[in-house]
Amino acid sequence: MTDDGTVSWPGRPTPLGASWDGEGTNFALWAPAAESVDLCLYDDTGAEHRIALDEVTYHIWHGYVPRVGPRQRYGFRVDGPFDPDRGARWNPSKLLADPYARAFDGEFAADDAVFGYPPGRDDTFQDHRDSAPYVPKSVVVHDVFPWGEDHHRPHTAWADTVIYELHVRGFTMRHPDVPPGLRGTYAGLAHPASLEHLTKLGVTAVELMPVHHFVSEPALLRRGSGNYWGYNTLGYFAPHAAYSSSGTRGEQVREFKAMVRALHAAGIEVILDVVYNHTAEGDENGPTLAYRGIDNPTYYRLRDDDPRYYRDYTGTGNTLNAQQPHVLQLIMDSLRYWVTEMHVDGFRFDLAAALARSFHDVDKLSAFFDVIQQDPVLSQVKLIAEPWDLGPGGYQVGEFPPLWTEWNGKFRDSVRDFWRGAETGVAELGYRLTGSSDLYQDDGRRPYASINFVTCHDGFTLRDLVSYNDKHNEANGEGNRDGNDDNRSWNCGVEGDTDDADILALRNRQMSNFLATLLLATGVPMLRMGDELGHTQRGNNNAYCQDNEVSWLDWTSRDATPPAYGAHTALVSRLIALRRKHPVFRQRAFFQGRPVGADGVKDLAWFTPAGVEMSDEDWHAPTARTLGMYLSGQGIRTRGPRGERITDDSFLLLLHAGPDPVVFRLPAEPWAQRYAVELDTGDARGSDGALSAGDEIPMTPRSAVLLRALS
Repeated sequence: MTDDGTVSWPGRPTPLGASWDGEGTNFALWAPAAESVDLCLYDDTGAEHRIALDEVTYHIWHGYVPRVGPRQRYGFRVDGPFDPDRGARWNPSKLLADPYARAFDGEFAADDAVFGYPPGRDDTFQDHRDSAPYVPKSVVVHDVFPWGEDHHRPHTAWADTVIYELHVRGFTMRHPDVPPGLRGTYAGLAHPASLEHLTKLGVTAVELMPVHHFVSEPALLRRGSGNYWGYNTLGYFAPHAAYSSSGTRGEQVREFKAMVRALHAAGIEVILDVVYNHTAEGDENGPTLAYRGIDNPTYYRLRDDDPRYYRDYTGTGNTLNAQQPHVLQLIMDSLRYWVTEMHVDGFRFDLAAALARSFHDVDKLSAFFDVIQQDPVLSQVKLIAEPWDLGPGGYQVGEFPPLWTEWNGKFRDSVRDFWRGAETGVAELGYRLTGSSDLYQDDGRRPYASINFVTCHDGFTLRDLVSYNDKHNEANGEGNRDGNDDNRSWNCGVEGDTDDADILALRNRQMSNFLATLLLATGVPMLRMGDELGHTQRGNNNAYCQDNEVSWLDWTSRDATPPAYGAHTALVSRLIALRRKHPVFRQRAFFQGRPVGADGVKDLAWFTPAGVEMSDEDWHAPTARTLGMYLSGQGIRTRGPRGERITDDSFLLLLHAGPDPVVFRLPAEPWAQRYAVELDTGDARGSDGALSAGDEIPMTPRSAVLLRALS
């Protein structure tokens, strides 16, 4: 019994977390080495009422509290030995979040009390100040949502998917057609004005940057900043409270569900960027918020030689120990919850290689992959790996097992190198344009295992990619030392903004070239939020702490006269429509480079500007700047609704990254009799009538031309 007369019953050990049954709430916390666990309930005045959880079943501390229900704020205090030299960091003066909490209420403050050691001392000295006033409280949630006909299964095949990476807050904070009270929220993303833009583009999925409840690092808070991107998770079951327009005592759960339902109704899937590789507690000097105070040696990977310190494969100070069965259970329970209860369609795993480390090495046969492979829910959703971490041997592009797709960093690098004029030749570009068979074919995966991208949240925007040679991250407060120095960018002659009409025209053409290359390549294209609008971060390639106009999408370019950068919205829509109409751009199997018809036309062929097929010498010439790629519609491996073979149009894509004009001779029969221009980034002429095979067409410096083959 608490001091206010609240009583608890033994309750049950499952499910973990807080479960309301209509009359009371069962609380269950897995804490295998704890000596005691107190449940702390908070009333609306902030007063704390403690209940000792005396029942322990299989290392799970549990209790049932009558008359406690939804909207109740709570936390845990866990006691045990404090011996950092052995990795033991129990401290009952620190209020701990429930790892299974469905919602959080309250802000995190970087007060000295949130740390396990006193200021000015090292982490081997225990601090006894109460952290409760400075940390978010877990919230009891019970939400029965009217999903209607909405289902929690992806409805778009991988080969037909076009992804749009966006930040929930940044997408609508400056949107003039979204009501001010909804901007920056789940409801704002669900607003018809937001949906209209996404459907106009034609994307089939949004990949949301982290929406698991996160907190900012103390160092950022102390200098008046914060973590904008959200890769600093506190709770793996809770939607981030700050993105809710309706409240933070469970209302965020319903608002998130309503957003998913609205996106699904618009034909758009929802993929979550999830961060199971580390938590918000940082290294040994970080705050004690949850996992560290529940069972530090179990939740985290500690150094074998000195368990006072953490193994850091993530660059954040800690690495979650996914090899531990109960930690792996937490991850799997979280993933299933977001699919079955929140109806999301898939996940992009941040620094996924860290989850696959058995002992020290990345292991394709790790328990993490095994349990997902056999899980009846998760094996059916879309799985995307960021296939690297910061540890030794962590770059694993092409090494993830079947079921998985990967962010293809080699596509990004190769395409950037080609269009900036690096002397790298075109051999690797050929692989990247056709699904990266060198990375994915040998283990039975398909071309759609490659998530192709040129830009993403981490790095330059597309406009900045063609406007800056160097990063300009001074606003982050780290002396411009943060962020990647290997941008493979080209400013087209002037660093940053300019009024030079020729340079602006070149930059716009380069942006069109990148977009055309991305959206016409085999694989799954991913667009970065705002690239179609020419959004700039002023050269900041690491805007993780910029919760302001640097990161918030600028919508004014839609209506600018002349349209300038906003014109790329129409180009993206046009390219996605082409992709949707013609399955030749959505290959479900790798090209073979062999004849697919009686006329000897191959499914894939490559041409030099002379209109002849490329030789080995052509492929490996480091100064090659021009490439022709012929895709035969006769070779489509797609079936119609009655099983019939689909025959598509054939296309010739010409890419010219040289600084001077070039003349390209169109391949003669049997490849085509005539050609029609579908796209020309060099002069935007669109279609100017049919061209005869064998004709020479001029190409503007640094331009792309797409032609449709005619018989």
